[in-house]
Amino acid sequence: MDIAQAKRKENIAEYILYLWQLEDLLRALQFSPEAIYSQLVAPREVDEEQKHIFLLWYMDIVNLLRKEGKEQSGHLEHTLHLIADMHNLHLQLMQNPIGEHYRKTFARLAPQLPMLRTLVKKEDVSDTELSFRALYAAMLYRIKGDKTHGDAIKDTIELVSPVVAELAAMYGKVERGEVDLFDEM
Repeated sequence: MDIAQAKRKENIAEYILYLWQLEDLLRALQFSPEAIYSQLVAPREVDEEQKHIFLLWYMDIVNLLRKEGKEQSGHLEHTLHLIADMHNLHLQLMQNPIGEHYRKTFARLAPQLPMLRTLVKKEDVSDTELSFRALYAAMLYRIKGDKTHGDAIKDTIELVSPVVAELAAMYGKVERGEVDLFDEM
């Protein structure tokens, strides 16, 4: 909860990836309140009232996953809506003068998108969602210590990370009112 709130304020991309990782962790704990408490809540150095609040927050996510029928796999609609918002921003940056630097960054990734679609096995998602899925897959391979995909992981991160980072930074600026997308510069 505290980590998620901080990430949401600081970097929307990190927030989304954090929630995706949390979804998988909650699944690995089989949505068990006891396991969630012992693994995620008890180790925290906070008072009992705060621990109760943390447990309730985790259980809210569990309930959302169940409600959305995503007990086995998939991502919460909340994060998918945020990615859709980011994709709308991507589309604006691809057309508006303020997106000149972003377009150059994205141009390095664009030729690799068909290959990423094949690897991620997602033909029906936006380029932005595809980028998130590729980053998340690379992150999971790294966590698992997968050595067989080392170059692919490195290449994916090097190509996708700058695009997602720049898009996330611009998203934050737009959200805070620091940038006008329609400014002619």
